[in-house]
Amino acid sequence: MPPLSLDMRLDALLDGLARSDTAALARAISLVENQREGFERVLSAVHKRLGKRGTQRIGITGPPGAGKSTLTEQLVRAYREHGLKVAVIAVDPTSPFTGGALLGDRIRMESVSLDPGVFIRSMATRGAQGGLATTTEEVADVLDAFGFDRILIETVGVGQTELDVAATAETTVLVLVPESGDGIQTLKAGVMEIAELYVINKSDRPGADKLRQEIEVMLGIRKGNAFAHVPAHQGRPAPSNRPAGRQAVGPSDWESPVLTTVASKGEGIADLVTALDRHHDFLERTGKFAERRKRRLAARTRAVVNRAIRQWVWDETKAEELVARRLDDVSAGIRSPYDVAAEVLDQVRNGK
Repeated sequence: MPPLSLDMRLDALLDGLARSDTAALARAISLVENQREGFERVLSAVHKRLGKRGTQRIGITGPPGAGKSTLTEQLVRAYREHGLKVAVIAVDPTSPFTGGALLGDRIRMESVSLDPGVFIRSMATRGAQGGLATTTEEVADVLDAFGFDRILIETVGVGQTELDVAATAETTVLVLVPESGDGIQTLKAGVMEIAELYVINKSDRPGADKLRQEIEVMLGIRKGNAFAHVPAHQGRPAPSNRPAGRQAVGPSDWESPVLTTVASKGEGIADLVTALDRHHDFLERTGKFAERRKRRLAARTRAVVNRAIRQWVWDETKAEELVARRLDDVSAGIRSPYDVAAEVLDQVRNGK
């Protein structure tokens, strides 16, 4: 029997996705993650099914050792108790030898990985900046179209580079621990600006209350009221630095809560689920959910164009050949990489 053509294989794969075949889902994700031939056809086919179930994409980020995987596992358990289908994309550092995911969150979440209503996929960053693999958002689309109610995206714990998660998820949870840093210095990290929910995990450790107060003060500063969350001292009202004429937070503004959990014991998870649901309701009520989706799709379209152009430059022009010819000059200092890049672009403009 002759082998199936690419079109026939893709037709079979899409049919499997339509039938909610988990094996087809795994194959589709591999196709998309590795950008194999036909992956854009799959993504185009599933696009029309996105958002039909009100899928919520939740980003979970934070420094190493914050307990993100344990917290994610507890969220999975909580959502499953409510009968929701949950997918987890665990973005791990890349193995320098195999190019694959290094830590393997699927192993760390073994207790929920056997549940048929749970799908866990570890992905490698493969050098991507921002803590996310280059195709993470596209894999999330496949999971969305497959019918998962919640998609949890746990990112690499590498600090300030974890900013792309905010563009991929509707709600971003920043997980910290009392040992996350030296007081207010921790709060200056750029990653503090991206979250809608803040979670102090391992909150049974010393310093949790102090960190919570520091985060709440920082959030007050961002809102223009630095002491909004600080209790009154000796009966006096807390001072305010809100500029004259500035209005209090209105119904179209989101007040970021600071929650405490002990994920290893399941403590605080119910409050976190409630806060996540509340933020999702807020986004839909204010129209921000649709706005964010449009921005995400606009950014995705630009990224797809950039990827196609980059691939075309190297595959369909003589750019690689030119770089190889100029490499000795670059090594000798006769030319710079910028000179060669300009020469490549000149050739592309001239149709060579």
